[in-house]
Amino acid sequence: MKIYTRTGDDGGTALFGGERVKKHHARVRSYGAVDEANAAVGLAHVSPDLPALLKSALLGVMSDLFDVGAELATPATAGKKLEARLQSRVDDARVKELEDAIDDAVARCPPLSTFVLPTGGEAAARLHLARTVVRRAEREVVALAEDVELRAVVVVYLNRLSDLLFAWARFAAHANGHGDIPWQGKK
Repeated sequence: MKIYTRTGDDGGTALFGGERVKKHHARVRSYGAVDEANAAVGLAHVSPDLPALLKSALLGVMSDLFDVGAELATPATAGKKLEARLQSRVDDARVKELEDAIDDAVARCPPLSTFVLPTGGEAAARLHLARTVVRRAEREVVALAEDVELRAVVVVYLNRLSDLLFAWARFAAHANGHGDIPWQGKK
């Protein structure tokens, strides 16, 4: 199987269902941003100092993000393909799982008393990077939702995921002995 198809050489791409759109289309920007977020989560997953507790959890998040990307790449006009994409595990129950994971990570860290810098060891820094990429993906999906109907839970999931990545970054920083690195305001 060849990786290249040459079908995108004209600046277009196909959505699930076959519809062709330009690569700068809001739908393509949305699932592209989710793909970038997934790659950033993958980078965090291979951090040598990633706490073991987070290894399988990050794999689950990457699978979630594939589901979200597939859903975003499938317009409502794709009928049966859309129905299949909506069998995603990204639903209210999954959002609740993320909230429970946030509560668990927060409980493992000292109370937050100031803004913290996006550092604290390699795993923490990579988790912070993933958090910011997820936030950008969320902004793209929110923009898309102004023009097309999307399940509201997709935006909620991305919002909660960025919160979780922040909590996991703090957890990793503390687990690796770095702790929070506080923001220093102007004196």
